[in-house]
Amino acid sequence: MSIMNVLQQRRAVRNVKPVEVEEEKIHALLAAATLAPNDRLREPWHFYVIRGEAKARYEALALSYLEERFPTKPNLVQESLKVLTATPLVIVVTADVIPGDAASSKDNEYATACAIHSMWLAATELGLGFVWRTRGIGLVHDERMHAFIGSPENKKVVGTLFIGYPVEEAAPTARTPHSDKTTWL
Repeated sequence: MSIMNVLQQRRAVRNVKPVEVEEEKIHALLAAATLAPNDRLREPWHFYVIRGEAKARYEALALSYLEERFPTKPNLVQESLKVLTATPLVIVVTADVIPGDAASSKDNEYATACAIHSMWLAATELGLGFVWRTRGIGLVHDERMHAFIGSPENKKVVGTLFIGYPVEEAAPTARTPHSDKTTWL
């Protein structure tokens, strides 16, 4: 499969089967991530693989977070939890923060985003569904996430990845042609 085909097939897949992702595929995703470009080869990413008992604890944490955030909307809480409870594999990805060096820290965040995208492309090739959450149920901006993963203070959560086997093939989404978004100087 060519890289252009993988890019064209890549989709956010939220509806996955309750089937565990094989460990060799998890390793393949993580290996793909480490091939991402990164400034000065700092390799600023770290991956927290959540499954099994740890996933049950994460689900409880997410439930309490959602109940606090939406105390009068129990249906919204349950709907929001579905992507987490139905997904067999969750990976939290952090970027290194360099104290006193905002520019390098931002570069690290961008490199980590590239690592996540590399994982997404690899997931597509491996027949896996993939969603990258940058807020909400991913608890990306909540300190409880840092406590849960045991992350040191010099880490920034860039996203939470929900990975599993798609229930059905994702339909292509319309995209604006590059010519509409390009200025030639």
